[in-house]
Amino acid sequence: MSPLDSLKDIQNKIQEYMNGGVKLGRLIDKKNRRVEIYRQGKEVEILDAPTRLFGEDVSPGLVLDMEL
Repeated sequence: MSPLDSLKDIQNKIQEYMNGGVKLGRLIDKKNRRVEIYRQGKEVEILDAPTRLFGEDVSPGLVLDMEL
């Protein structure tokens, strides 16, 4: 998310991607240290200040270090 993006606009854009068949989406709000995880057929999961994100079944082995 860039400083010029509105949260609602980005959430809507991710929902469009999910409707188009994307299996996993993440909205990383660096300023507020919050991550929204979007998965097909599931409610949005919200994480506050996670230290790592994993690729799950979409990108096995992928680890994003969020403390950098």
